[in-house]
Amino acid sequence: MAAPFTRVSRPLWRIITTTTSNGGVRNVSYTRQQWSAQNVKTAGAAASPWALHGAVCVQRLPVVSQDRSPIEEKFMELMQQMELERSLLADHELKLLDDAARMSRKQEEDYDSDEEEDYKDKEIVTAQDLEDIWEQKLKEFQPALRTQGVNQKDVSSSERCLTDSLILLVKKDIGSQKLWLLPQIQWQMGETLRQTAERALASLPGADLKATFLGNAPCGFYKYKYPKDIQKEGSVGAKVFFFKAVLSSHKHLPLEKNSFAWVKKDELQDFLKPEYLKQVRRFIMAL
Repeated sequence: MAAPFTRVSRPLWRIITTTTSNGGVRNVSYTRQQWSAQNVKTAGAAASPWALHGAVCVQRLPVVSQDRSPIEEKFMELMQQMELERSLLADHELKLLDDAARMSRKQEEDYDSDEEEDYKDKEIVTAQDLEDIWEQKLKEFQPALRTQGVNQKDVSSSERCLTDSLILLVKKDIGSQKLWLLPQIQWQMGETLRQTAERALASLPGADLKATFLGNAPCGFYKYKYPKDIQKEGSVGAKVFFFKAVLSSHKHLPLEKNSFAWVKKDELQDFLKPEYLKQVRRFIMAL
């Protein structure tokens, strides 16, 4: 039979004890004031010399489809030929045969006009008439341009390379150097890292960008040390947590040159440092 349960009037943290090696009992409980003081002391000692940053990888997805390769062109022609050979006649093709048969009957000597009772009081539109109308509409149709008339080498414009996915880079001052990086900003007390990344995008000067963030968890991480002249101030370096986002809308105006750049994945090596590029490439997909 289980022992009866006795209600303990004192808090559990006041009666925690541990047995010493000589069989005695040593009380290791803390008062509330002692416990709070210990936590404050530990938090102060655990202050990290690394600054936390939130960064965002903004991608402008392809606007138009990519040009087909020679192999894709041949495969498309093969599929179209197979579809043509195996398909049944369409309604328009059946109408063409019906019109041809009706015109052939009218040319016969024993043609009886009563056979056309079904078409009496109706405007007859032949399949050939429809084709002529469609041909005229096709001539009037003007397809949209595959380029926006911008210089494809102007990396400040997001309207370049519409068939590819572009990534936004900004030039930041790191010590005495100016480096190309993904938009980033230092974390502030009370906000999540995603909120920090959102603030990094919203704080870009002269850029009215709206993006959809993909999840609340970072997709990548990078750590770097500050130059020695900055380390003297007590900060060793920065730990950067990357978040992914897709560009949803923006003003179609080029950003400030030499400060912003929209680049393709295979162009990143011309802008980013090797170690930084190595980490970025891990979470960027060539869509």
